[in-house]
Amino acid sequence: MKKKYRKLPRNTDYSAYRHPRWWPTWLGIAAMWLVAQLPLRLQWWLGKIAGLLAWRLAKSRRHIAEVNIRLCFPELNQQQQAALVRNAFIANGIGLMEIGVAWFRDASKLKKITRVHGLEHFEQALEEGHGVLLLGGHYSTLDLGGSLVTEYIEADVMQRDHNNPLMNAVMTRARGRRYGTVLGARDLRGLFRCLKNNRAVWYATDQDYGRKDIVFAPFFGIPTGTITATSRIAERSKCKVVPFSHFRREDGPGYDIYFHPALENFPSGDDLEDATRINAIIEQEIRKAPDQYLWMHRRFKTRPNRDDPGFYGRKRKKKR
Repeated sequence: MKKKYRKLPRNTDYSAYRHPRWWPTWLGIAAMWLVAQLPLRLQWWLGKIAGLLAWRLAKSRRHIAEVNIRLCFPELNQQQQAALVRNAFIANGIGLMEIGVAWFRDASKLKKITRVHGLEHFEQALEEGHGVLLLGGHYSTLDLGGSLVTEYIEADVMQRDHNNPLMNAVMTRARGRRYGTVLGARDLRGLFRCLKNNRAVWYATDQDYGRKDIVFAPFFGIPTGTITATSRIAERSKCKVVPFSHFRREDGPGYDIYFHPALENFPSGDDLEDATRINAIIEQEIRKAPDQYLWMHRRFKTRPNRDDPGFYGRKRKKKR
């Protein structure tokens, strides 16, 4: 989708998307809805096929995943690293199918195959009365895991809007049915308002957002650009920061949601110490199911020094 769409305001009124140029997107959405109605095991099978196709055809994304996994798991031999890359594409292919479930089906029907661990940690943090920042990560169960979480707690969410305005409208409306408020990624005023009302807000820090307001904290032993906003938010709002994660079970259809104790003495006053602590927590969760993480993102794109060689090679310039 063209970059100009990024500048368009969020419009969730479906009547704005009747023009024929939106018909291909509508067809894609219809396909997602149809797949979401299938039995879960069949969806997982289709997701595996989709993941394997992407592993074969999406060479640039496969290269990024190969670099990330080579950097993060040096203890694995080449065959093990290659297998993890392949499995990561499969897991994220299944996650693609699960988006339809999160958007178009009733997540409560999956409660019987969902296990929740440590819910008491979240409840204790909320009792403090200053809101809770749910420190999540970009796992392959991103959308469905979020929907399942709202079966047990009330929460709001921060999202990066989709480049396609129609897809963004569907996503925002679907998430709006599950979450109390769907905040834009830069809506800090809305975030603080939610926390002031003692709400929980889903929030993730585990992507490369560029060089602004970051420190280079270790992540899998690599100095990694990590935003300091988490410390600023906690300092200003006095909210509790509760790490949580969600994974697909390997032994059969089912999901696990983990809530961990709220971070003590956070923020510490040292941005690097705080970022190091957060990265260590996310790394710990990733190691529970390494293939279920979004390794296709260029997590190590921003280097400590501008002259440092990049890990992913030079980005090709588009021909005009």
